[in-house]
Amino acid sequence: MPAVAWAQTGRPSPEIIVTAPGPETSDAPSVGADQIEASGRPDLLDALTRNLADVSRVDAQDNPFQPDLVYHGFVASPLQGTAQGLAVYVDGARFNQPFGDTVDFDLLPEAAIERVHIADASPIYGLNALGGALVVATKTGRDAPGVTIEGAGGSYHRAEGSVEAGAASGPWSGYIAASEHHDGGWRRHSPSTLYNGYADLGYDSARAGVHLKLIAADSDLTGNGSSPVELLTVDRRAVFTYPDNIRNQYARVSVHPWAAFGLHTRIEASLYAERLRQGTINGDNSDVEPCNTGLLCLENDTGSDTPLLDTSGRQIADTLHGAPYGVLNRTHSRTTAGGVLMQLVDTRKLDAGENRLTLGFSQDRSRTAFSATTELGALTEDRSVAGLGETIDQPDGSIAPVSVIARTRYSGLFALDELPIVRGLSVEMGLRYNIAKVDIDDRLGTALDGEHRYGRLDPGVALDYRLSAGVKLRAGYAETNRAPTPAELACAGPDDPCSLTNFFVGDPALKQVVAKTWEAGASGDDRFDGWSLNWSLSAYRADNHDDIQFIASTIRGRAYFQNVGETRRQGIDASLAATRGRWTARAGYALTDATFRTPLTLNSPDNPAASADGTIHVAPGDHLPGVPRHRATVSLDYAGGAFTLGGDIQAQSGQWLYGDEANLQPKTAAFALVDLRGSVDLGGPVWLFGEVDNLFDRHYATFGTFSETDEVYLSEAPGATDPRALSPGAPRRWLVGLRAHL
Repeated sequence: MPAVAWAQTGRPSPEIIVTAPGPETSDAPSVGADQIEASGRPDLLDALTRNLADVSRVDAQDNPFQPDLVYHGFVASPLQGTAQGLAVYVDGARFNQPFGDTVDFDLLPEAAIERVHIADASPIYGLNALGGALVVATKTGRDAPGVTIEGAGGSYHRAEGSVEAGAASGPWSGYIAASEHHDGGWRRHSPSTLYNGYADLGYDSARAGVHLKLIAADSDLTGNGSSPVELLTVDRRAVFTYPDNIRNQYARVSVHPWAAFGLHTRIEASLYAERLRQGTINGDNSDVEPCNTGLLCLENDTGSDTPLLDTSGRQIADTLHGAPYGVLNRTHSRTTAGGVLMQLVDTRKLDAGENRLTLGFSQDRSRTAFSATTELGALTEDRSVAGLGETIDQPDGSIAPVSVIARTRYSGLFALDELPIVRGLSVEMGLRYNIAKVDIDDRLGTALDGEHRYGRLDPGVALDYRLSAGVKLRAGYAETNRAPTPAELACAGPDDPCSLTNFFVGDPALKQVVAKTWEAGASGDDRFDGWSLNWSLSAYRADNHDDIQFIASTIRGRAYFQNVGETRRQGIDASLAATRGRWTARAGYALTDATFRTPLTLNSPDNPAASADGTIHVAPGDHLPGVPRHRATVSLDYAGGAFTLGGDIQAQSGQWLYGDEANLQPKTAAFALVDLRGSVDLGGPVWLFGEVDNLFDRHYATFGTFSETDEVYLSEAPGATDPRALSPGAPRRWLVGLRAHL
């Protein structure tokens, strides 16, 4: 997806940077730098959910830098265990982390983002683009000249600052950005710190060019997740068990050359190398209890006890003498990855219009060293977990140390032709062959060893028809696929499940997921009573075959990945944007119907409606958890000469809880939030800006599940029995800052 348009002379524009496979999709929903920075500071996720009704966020961790992004019922998430369904590209480089296809939004340099497109499902985007692709293009010195400095502070000990500078001279351009964020966290024990850096150096002549880009991030994020509803009723800020922390250190370097051959043909490429170090710690309650005389046992799903053993095979002694035990789950991973995307683009005039042919290939490789341990801990009165120095190692593998090396190699060959048939009618034909190889080496034995190979040819076709000067129609069909990740392949059986913090065991191989998507829609622009109008209306249906879900185990707190048959996501999107003078108004609505299509029997021992053996029965038509059926947005902005003022309303219906795939319990409550923003010119280049989120301080939640409250004493809510647990949405928060552009 090159950020370039061909001039009438046939010569390319000065800058060409590949941002994803294939040509630019101008009709795709997008947000630009002005929308990302609408409040006075860069905030990508807020811009996406504010401007696009079909994009929602799920704050499972209750950390502003770790949300799940949901588009058409497909998810991009930083959390292992989430069924990932969106491909993410940053300047042509695959951004899904190879170990689990996860997307760490804290690694993105928001201050340096020029534009983000959300493209619908297409085979061109390769693996994991089941529901589409999130395509991120960063700034250059030609895009963002000058110097911009921003600093802000607000409620709950929030403080942030950023600086960016860009310049261009002749064929040369340069840009640099850096930002820092500190957030005390509105929930208790939830501080976070985040640093981002970005740089671009480019040379672009009339016939060739190259850009060198650097991205770096260092984050220390705390997200303590869901809490029992009875605890939240007493104290909305309370956390259940803690700590829950993730540390990321990330660096990426990429090179983006291009060259034109004659008036019609050019070659573009993106080459990258990256490194990610990640460490997590999760404090949780446990089923450890005293047994025999002065020793500890682990209660299993049948209610019987097995001895709790350490790494030497000895039974662990009871040192707390009746006080409750917890566990500290730790993981460490070090990933190195690299790849190349190269494509040839040929553009020629035909009688019916312009034909654009794109041929290309991509390859991405990675190596991840992953380890995990569970340390026995003491559960304190405020439900934190203090380590006791004993590492648990159960012979049955239910809780055991893990150490693996995972290697991936993803290759793809693709072709796309945008062919005009008659004046106003064109067809877009795409084809891609994907090959995925995943090798896992067990460093503590042989149980996790495995070699997995996947391949598939994915087709796609779409028709575009210009009905009139202001109305365009589109209809299409696409097949896409994703291969199971190393994380999923190493945790794919009910007999030896992994914990929710990414522990792995050797299990049967999974099938790859194949999505078959139909779409149809219309878009247009018009003028009415002085207003410039842009509108769109579309419908889609995506059927996932051999879909992969994270399934709860009979062992509490553990789960495994499994092919669950067919799932379906279908819906309708509508949007309208109107501009007149200094006024801009937007409205959007999305209906998303995400359902299971294959009957299933799943474990959900904490669901009150589960059968005696702790299972629930999912029928075709039951809805997937975590996906709101209805979502609507309304925005209004006024840009005066010396001030700006704007506001948004975001409303969405409730969603089913995770662990309630059979839809037996009440959904989370529907909600509507009002946000305000504004800025004032203080003279010269300096502006004062401010924002208020959740103006009316509504209580809401975007994520729900179940917790075993009977095993943990809640001093704030003694006698709590309701197993439902929610991740509460943020309360009213404010931020004020200064921004200067020199």
